[in-house]
Amino acid sequence: MNAAVLRSIPGRLGIEDVVVDTPGPREVLVRTVAAGVCRSDHHYLVGHHTTPLPTVMGHEASGIVEAVGEEVTYVVPGDHVVACLMVFCGRCASCLSGRMPLCLQEGTARDGGRPRLSRLGEAIHPYWGVGAFAEIMLMHEHAVTRIDRDIPLLSAATVGCAVITGLGSVFNTAGVRPGASVAVIGAGGVGLNVIQASAVAGASRIVAIDVLPDKADPARQFGATDVIISRDPVDELVEITDGGVEYAFDAIGHKTTAEHAFAALRPGGTAVLIGMIPMGVEISLPGADFLYEKTVKGSNMGSTRTRVDIPRYLELYRRGRIKLDELVGRTRPLDEIGVAMDDIERGTVARTVITFDGKA
Repeated sequence: MNAAVLRSIPGRLGIEDVVVDTPGPREVLVRTVAAGVCRSDHHYLVGHHTTPLPTVMGHEASGIVEAVGEEVTYVVPGDHVVACLMVFCGRCASCLSGRMPLCLQEGTARDGGRPRLSRLGEAIHPYWGVGAFAEIMLMHEHAVTRIDRDIPLLSAATVGCAVITGLGSVFNTAGVRPGASVAVIGAGGVGLNVIQASAVAGASRIVAIDVLPDKADPARQFGATDVIISRDPVDELVEITDGGVEYAFDAIGHKTTAEHAFAALRPGGTAVLIGMIPMGVEISLPGADFLYEKTVKGSNMGSTRTRVDIPRYLELYRRGRIKLDELVGRTRPLDEIGVAMDDIERGTVARTVITFDGKA
């Protein structure tokens, strides 16, 4: 099969012919229909984070099950699924208390240690157990969530990361209350989902913040009541909200944006850091502000319980409460994955989705 492989960090993705193994006892073989291109993938290409190499990148996808291992009971061939990198074990204390994103993934490694993917005898890693930039994905069964066949697979691909991260950070991590004031730093794929989740939660004021003027209209389309285009937005935000917001979300993952999120809070407010801050980077927060009961929290993939939350979010989509189709700003074939990564660098597209064989 064709797959986009990363062989160095920093580096570029190259299309290679990769061999896929047969499913192990608890694995599923999925024909990829669509795969979203996420800023998290880009972090590895530019060296902000590391991963075992060589690696088939990609972690946000939809597809159709082609084969299953002998112990798999959750899906059967022909099922439509969303893939997600949160491969929970279902047995540890985190899983049993409903905190699947914090699972250490004990027990999900492949039996026997054989590589799922290889090329000319060389083992190739599927990124976070998914490897979505490929015509076929071979994953542990806990990496997939079954979805109804009436859900468009093109839009469903975005659910595996952008949607659950943005919506979950509002519903699960922060617990935004009706009438609350919210600021969202970054109006890309994840930020737009924070915005629309805040609207669904009943926030009365939703301020979208970005540095690109083109992000203003999509932010308003997804529910923003105000838009600030600035690299230093705190003073303006505090002024228009009469002292700051109750919830501030950093959907970028930079030192500066994380600090801006905390600075944007009114007393008693909560800053939620969603983006992947580069390794080794520290953020600085004024200690005296904690006397005003301000809180800063991390959010891993929106604190999502995939098989509980994904069906709920898709039901909201069916009812017209959240937007999925509008998230897909552009589609590209797999051989244009390098251009799609450049689009992330430019920040010009909310979500590019790689499509395979025109099936999406």
